[in-house]
Amino acid sequence: MKAPSMQDVTALIDGDILVYRIGFSVDDPEEEKFAISRMGHFIDNLLSVEGVEAYFGFITGKTNYRQDIATEVTYKGNRAKARKPVHYDTLREYLTSKWGFELVEGQEADDAIGIAVYDLPEDRACVMSIDKDLDMLRGWHYNFVKQELYYVKEEDGIRNFYTQILTGDRVDNIPGLKGIGIKKATKILQDCEGEQQLFDQVLSAYDNDIDKLTERARLLWIRRQEKQLWKPPSNSQ
Repeated sequence: MKAPSMQDVTALIDGDILVYRIGFSVDDPEEEKFAISRMGHFIDNLLSVEGVEAYFGFITGKTNYRQDIATEVTYKGNRAKARKPVHYDTLREYLTSKWGFELVEGQEADDAIGIAVYDLPEDRACVMSIDKDLDMLRGWHYNFVKQELYYVKEEDGIRNFYTQILTGDRVDNIPGLKGIGIKKATKILQDCEGEQQLFDQVLSAYDNDIDKLTERARLLWIRRQEKQLWKPPSNSQ
């Protein structure tokens, strides 16, 4: 698909990534003004250089439905003692007050981005992030570190999702199957065509433990609609 002009798309910006990336680059308690200035310069450059005319930005709030459905291990429990950037709160406030970023409650910024993607025409949204989890969403993506624009087809996004069910997500403390990394997961799914075959193959790898598969899938799934919970394909038992 031909790359669009950024003037013709709505940019969907991952504010969580920006807060951590910019925050840790200016981690001196005495440099609050510099941290704000660097964040402002980064966003201004991102929008102006790429010619973006319409955008929405999102930041994850304090509540997240995944915390209620994770029974196997605590969702993101591995981050409990992780240090946040010194200017974490200041940068979040700056993004909401200066740039109009939405503070998302009840779900994550990723979910708000996913919902926005599916509210817009297929080729009129561009996800701006460096988070590979978002590659389960169809449409245009822009990696603002690599300055790389690429397109994810709907079927490739679904395949990325089922790959994650096999591998898990260490960053978010979501278990996968023991001994399965990205290469082995890709091999397991390489002959599958369509979501039903992907699901059947993953369920087989899980020894038909549908409850375990479903919980992990729901933790990994990025919403396309408000209050959506992932469900197995309609033809599944």
